[in-house]
Amino acid sequence: MNTLTKLALGLLGQNKPGPAQGDAADSITLPAANTHGGLPLMQALAQRQSLREFAPEPLPLNLLSNLLWAAAGLNRPELGGRTIPSAMNAQEVDVYVALPAGLYRYAALGHALHLVRAMDVRRITGYQDFVDTAPLDLILVADTSRMKLVPVAQRMAYAYASAGAIAQNVYLYCASENLATVIRA
Repeated sequence: MNTLTKLALGLLGQNKPGPAQGDAADSITLPAANTHGGLPLMQALAQRQSLREFAPEPLPLNLLSNLLWAAAGLNRPELGGRTIPSAMNAQEVDVYVALPAGLYRYAALGHALHLVRAMDVRRITGYQDFVDTAPLDLILVADTSRMKLVPVAQRMAYAYASAGAIAQNVYLYCASENLATVIRA
């Protein structure tokens, strides 16, 4: 299905998720993230790029674990601190992972994925064709009601900043591991 067809179907409310491919586990406990190694920061920045071609094979569980930890994992467990900034530590941005078997929410505490829907939602997360078969699609969702100490007029700007930090962490991790990634809005 091409971009214009997806756009038209989306506008008509006719672009539907596909059935789950394989069995969707209710919960996936991720292996501990490898928080050592990788490229030096300046080299990762030099290699950071947007790519729109992805191998169809699933990301190995250890790479998925590391990617999600880099995106929004706990890096200071004693404080509940994460790898991304969040105004007043509201932690308003959730990371959802669209896999062929289902849609999952990443839980930093416990470092696990929890099933939201056993369906393949990748093709309805955007209009570009490449996302339909990408091994995974990260979806960032802000719940501004968690930002009780942040003035209402500033909540979206702060949530955008947190989402941007998550995206940049993903880009740097992908550059460090020679993985393709692209941000979409």
